[in-house]
Amino acid sequence: MFLDQTALAIAAIFIFAGIVKGTVGIGMPTVSVGLMSQFVPPHMAIAIVVFPLLFSNIWQIIRSKVSLKTVLDYWLLIALLVVSLWVTTFFTVQMPAEFLLGVIGTAIVIFATSSLAKSPPKLPNGSNPVAQAVTGISAGILGGLTSIWSPPIVTFLIAKRVENDEFVRAAGLFVFVGAIPLTIGYWQTGLLNGNTAPLSAMMILPTLIGFSLGEIIRRRLQPERFRTVLLWIFLLMGINLLRRAIF
Repeated sequence: MFLDQTALAIAAIFIFAGIVKGTVGIGMPTVSVGLMSQFVPPHMAIAIVVFPLLFSNIWQIIRSKVSLKTVLDYWLLIALLVVSLWVTTFFTVQMPAEFLLGVIGTAIVIFATSSLAKSPPKLPNGSNPVAQAVTGISAGILGGLTSIWSPPIVTFLIAKRVENDEFVRAAGLFVFVGAIPLTIGYWQTGLLNGNTAPLSAMMILPTLIGFSLGEIIRRRLQPERFRTVLLWIFLLMGINLLRRAIF
């Protein structure tokens, strides 16, 4: 088990990650995995995020009132995301730490740059099934390796030009359904074990506290400015992880 000081540092990270999610609606695994990977092994970081990820998104989809229509609209993406993510978890445990640092760093850099950049081109008519398939598989592979699968999903939803409410509902649904095979796969492969599982469970409360604080901040501050600053921080954090993976 971690030293008390390390556990407290991780709890502070999840409070901050919850604040980010409550304020701008995205970024909880990006913040938590990215920051934890600066001082704990990457295999451990991606395991600890599992339960906070699962429970925070249960909360989000309840509050955003996800309907059966949302599930039916994106069934292909959901199915491919679940399968590819679960399969990929079996390879994660075998990956060298340096490789995972590089993948996590790349995921964070892609997330930051794609979110800072202008909107991607609009999806052409009739391309929705192909776009869902590509998004589901790529997000599943990325998520199985890093616990972060939002970059392809965010890009897809923006290119689809969905309304804000639909964006929140769909994004919350995709993260929630992905967290289920992630939890199962990491447990089967031993990444989620007697050491990491209790600590991951302990981080649920700090995450929800942070999420509630983030909702308060969102009502009082300009979320877009807060989001932009965070994305630049993510970008630097991802570059640092890439540096550690290479050198």
